[in-house]
Amino acid sequence: MTGLRRLSWFALGLAFAQSAFGAIVRISGSGMGCGEHWPDCNGALVPTITNYTVAIEITHRILAAMLLVTTGAIVLLAFRRQRLSNVGGPGDVLRAALLAVSLEIVAALVGMAVVLLALSNRSLIAVHYTIAMAILATLVVTVQRTGGLGAALVTRGDVSRRTYRGAAAAAGLAFVTVVFGALTANLAGAAQSCLGFPWCRLGMADAMGTLHVQLTHRVLALLLFLHLLGLGVGVTRRGEARPIVRAVWAAFGIIILQVVIAASLVELGLPPVLQSLHQATGTLLWVAVFTFAALARRGASPAPIAQGVGVPRPAGVVA
Repeated sequence: MTGLRRLSWFALGLAFAQSAFGAIVRISGSGMGCGEHWPDCNGALVPTITNYTVAIEITHRILAAMLLVTTGAIVLLAFRRQRLSNVGGPGDVLRAALLAVSLEIVAALVGMAVVLLALSNRSLIAVHYTIAMAILATLVVTVQRTGGLGAALVTRGDVSRRTYRGAAAAAGLAFVTVVFGALTANLAGAAQSCLGFPWCRLGMADAMGTLHVQLTHRVLALLLFLHLLGLGVGVTRRGEARPIVRAVWAAFGIIILQVVIAASLVELGLPPVLQSLHQATGTLLWVAVFTFAALARRGASPAPIAQGVGVPRPAGVVA
């Protein structure tokens, strides 16, 4: 499984880099670096690099192509190993990798639509980022099913149902938070609508009707911060499995970093470098929270089966 695990790790790294580079494309204004051409760039499959926008956009596309090829290789290798060992089931690597490939194809088609519409539909760009987050989640599961990301150290029964429920809530909250972050970054006027941190002490502007998006994103981020803090304290006190404790505190450390970057971003007037760093750290936070949730699901004890009316009892057992 070592080779498959390494390939899965590589795919996860590529997906993260491609997502982070997507923010660079947007922030640098390179979205139309290849013109209204897809999958070719300015009418050529191997374009001439005439300026930085072409270089950035074509790099983003190359990363996407590399990710699709790598994930396809995981599918082929997993299928070969499954066929030879005759081992399958809902927890195998093949299913997760197939889902990742499917999502990558959908992301490519959405990216094509974004380009053909000349970036006119900003909401569609946010949808593209949302699909990228889903791809990262499937690749986290793929890595864990090869034994990576702490999965080899967690077995069924190592995690309480309470921790699993809290982890699932954290994953849901993190997903909604990053989606609203994408909307804040892409909808006209949203990023500039609330000046100052943590509240809009320098003023609010709602000329484009997007202030509510910015405020919702901030509230969700605060709730996620508090929830992860509570989870960290809880899993530590309950003495949960070490990988679970490490995972939740890693996620909490990343959200602290994200808050610092967000504060600097707003206070310094939204400089492009910090915009890109904010998006990359938000993506990393999503990966960390989902990793924690997936580990908790892997180690959660099965729910007890309650006996009630109509449930047969073993012979000789008196109710």
